Amino acid sequence: MKFSIIIPVYNRPDEVDELLQSLCEQTVKDFEVIIVEDGSINPCKDVCSKYAGILSLHYYAKENSGPGQSRNYGAERANGKYVIILDSDVVLPSGYLQAIEEELAQQPCEAFGGPDAAHPDFTPVQKAISYSMTSFFTTGGIRGGKAKLDKFYPRSYNMGIRHDVYLELGGFSKMRFGEDIDFSYRIVEAGYKPRLFPEAWVWHKRRTDFKKFFRQVYNSGIARINLEKRHPGTMKLVHLLPTAFTVGVIALILISAVGRALMHYVDHDQFYWMCFAPWIPILFYSFLICIDSSIKNKSLKVGILSIPAAFVQLMGYGLGFIESWWKRCVRGQNEILPCEQTESERQAFEKKFYK
Repeated sequence: MKFSIIIPVYNRPDEVDELLQSLCEQTVKDFEVIIVEDGSINPCKDVCSKYAGILSLHYYAKENSGPGQSRNYGAERANGKYVIILDSDVVLPSGYLQAIEEELAQQPCEAFGGPDAAHPDFTPVQKAISYSMTSFFTTGGIRGGKAKLDKFYPRSYNMGIRHDVYLELGGFSKMRFGEDIDFSYRIVEAGYKPRLFPEAWVWHKRRTDFKKFFRQVYNSGIARINLEKRHPGTMKLVHLLPTAFTVGVIALILISAVGRALMHYVDHDQFYWMCFAPWIPILFYSFLICIDSSIKNKSLKVGILSIPAAFVQLMGYGLGFIESWWKRCVRGQNEILPCEQTESERQAFEKKFYK
């Protein structure tokens, strides 16, 4: 068997149904599917049973341990030459596996990954979030694409690796956040060169509202400091841009607030510029995002929603980065692994990570 597709799941039976349906439509059929139910309250076992006679599908239920360890659980039971890791919130075009097979035939490699995109049927909010996570104007280029600001590292929503290499490297670590980038770094450090397969893309739902999206990118900001501690020298200038953006926006808002206070208490028009000038770069950036997104998505509504999506993406990441920097670099705290957490901390992590 050539491919083993591993999908960790936590309380998302509807998403699994869509993903399995898209796997049924693949033009390449030489694969198995391994669903790992990670301690879900709302399991997808009944959904999986619908596809048991259509796909080579294996369903496993286990206690909650997080997505990384659930992927490892599936990889230990896989039979394919290559392991493909997918998130449960993706849907595949029919030629996804065909694109991977063609790339491997042209130039074999040990690890690979592909980009993601928004499906035409996604909600305007989902499309706006997808834009913010893939646009050059929000550092989305580092996630993988033809134009990127950093070298390519596969992400867990669309990642492939040769099975023997996966087992050799021990799979995903017990990091709370950023475990997929940690794995990609270890792949490179072991001497392998992950490749981007541009045509092996997936439709990625991501989070469905801005609150959930903020939690996701906030956790990514926290992970960046932990990744630098584990892999010194991997932090690049592009990783600092969201933090610089966050500090800049906060500074501009504070300058405007101080200007208003001075005009009110000093009653002098010389502070008039302080009230409005700081908003010029913020409004210009918002206008740029709106126009670019509206053109790419062919929707003014999505363009307008892309403004808060971009600010959430950059400032959520920036705030998480600042918190982690303060705790780990200034206060000298160690990274907390799931096995070291108390029960209350574990429950808080599950709520923060999955919701």
